[in-house]
Amino acid sequence: MKKRLKFPSKRGLTREELERYHRYAIDLNQVIIAQREYHDGVTVFGSRKLDEDNKYYIKARELGKKLAENGHIVITGGGPGIMEAANRGAYEAGGVSLGFNISIPTEQNVNSYVTESFEYLYFATRKLALVSSSKIWVFFPGGFGTLDELFEVLTLVRDGKAAKVPIFLVGSKFWKKLDSFFRSESHIDEEFDLSDTDLYQITDDIDEIVEVANKTLFVK
Repeated sequence: MKKRLKFPSKRGLTREELERYHRYAIDLNQVIIAQREYHDGVTVFGSRKLDEDNKYYIKARELGKKLAENGHIVITGGGPGIMEAANRGAYEAGGVSLGFNISIPTEQNVNSYVTESFEYLYFATRKLALVSSSKIWVFFPGGFGTLDELFEVLTLVRDGKAAKVPIFLVGSKFWKKLDSFFRSESHIDEEFDLSDTDLYQITDDIDEIVEVANKTLFVK
């Protein structure tokens, strides 16, 4: 019979542990508030390094604008780049533009185009908020952070730990390389199931995303 660890342990909790639990509790409370007050949104992920002249910034700004014009809440990680672009489009259209910011040295200030922001200490709780408050997930090109968010979302949906909602990868030139890798490995080493590629859709068409958003209901 496997031994189960009991909480709290006999030795009790140190001051540092209590402070850490308190910080986690604050973050989780932010998740609950965000989901209660703002749900049924569209979460946009992507690089924080792109400026307003970049083609993906322009497209994300256009997406945010069109989503807001159709009454959808636009949610991002609250930072610069693609996040700023989507928030900016929604803000300029007079819509609800949310930023779920993370407190790290390279990204401490939320962009100026959010109508309300939430700040998180931990990536885990921030990602929970970004995922649990929306009915569609949209991924623009990005680096390690964006890929981390994408792989976590795909894993959660595949394993039935999150609702199966539309997942769009915007930028066919960027994402088709990853898609090709999944497909080639499914035939060679069977590390990936070919059916997993059905979890997402690669597109360059912003209007397609808006149209799907108009038809999709939020699933708790």
